[in-house]
Amino acid sequence: MNWDAAFSGKSAFVTGAGGGMGLATALELLNGGADVTLFDVKDSPTNLPTSANYVQGDVSDEAAVSDAIAARAEVSGRLDYLVNAAGVLWLETDVSAIDINMEVWDRVFDINLKSMVHTSRHAVPLMKQAGGGAMVHFSTIQCLRGDSQPQDAYQASKAGMLALSKSIAIQYAGERIRSNVILPGPTLSPMQQRWYNDPAMGQVVADYVPLRRLAMPEDMANACLFLLSDAASFITGTELIVDGGLTAMP
Repeated sequence: MNWDAAFSGKSAFVTGAGGGMGLATALELLNGGADVTLFDVKDSPTNLPTSANYVQGDVSDEAAVSDAIAARAEVSGRLDYLVNAAGVLWLETDVSAIDINMEVWDRVFDINLKSMVHTSRHAVPLMKQAGGGAMVHFSTIQCLRGDSQPQDAYQASKAGMLALSKSIAIQYAGERIRSNVILPGPTLSPMQQRWYNDPAMGQVVADYVPLRRLAMPEDMANACLFLLSDAASFITGTELIVDGGLTAMP
């Protein structure tokens, strides 16, 4: 989608921007004219635009997050947008809560949910100074339902994002700060490396989706930029399901 100049003069901080939905979102914001810091524990992707500011760091490290957000605001003179796209899905070790190693549970929560606390608590004061702002947090449709092959830490941590986003939305609505969540359906991204390794497996999932395809990271990026944009200025405290109709099925 063409977001040409829609975010000109704005400043954004995007976690999980080393690949997948976070990278796609950051690139679209850059294309739309925003100053963007891409934050991820992974090495920088190749061929980033020269205007991109990539910071390698761990979202569970509050000091690293705080420093990177402060640096973004200092360079740009403001912070307008926060995108929390960082997350982990550890299929081999993230199992039923009855069986899971609690160190795995805690680590997943640190990355998926506690990181949202880290970013939000340092972004909100800067957004207040800017006269408002918008946040989008990436969760999953899996937090809406159970699973016969559970990833309980992933699902529970991603469900927590919904509650925290609603609370932030109400707390800071008077400051013109909006907070919303995207619930992606099956998406062909690095988190689902198994579908790259076994395209037939991915096709089985795609055939089950009413729109008969897997989402691409760009699908999520477009939904995210809509929620960040002025076109969504009356939308806060809610969730946008982007799943090709999957959760609408009986």
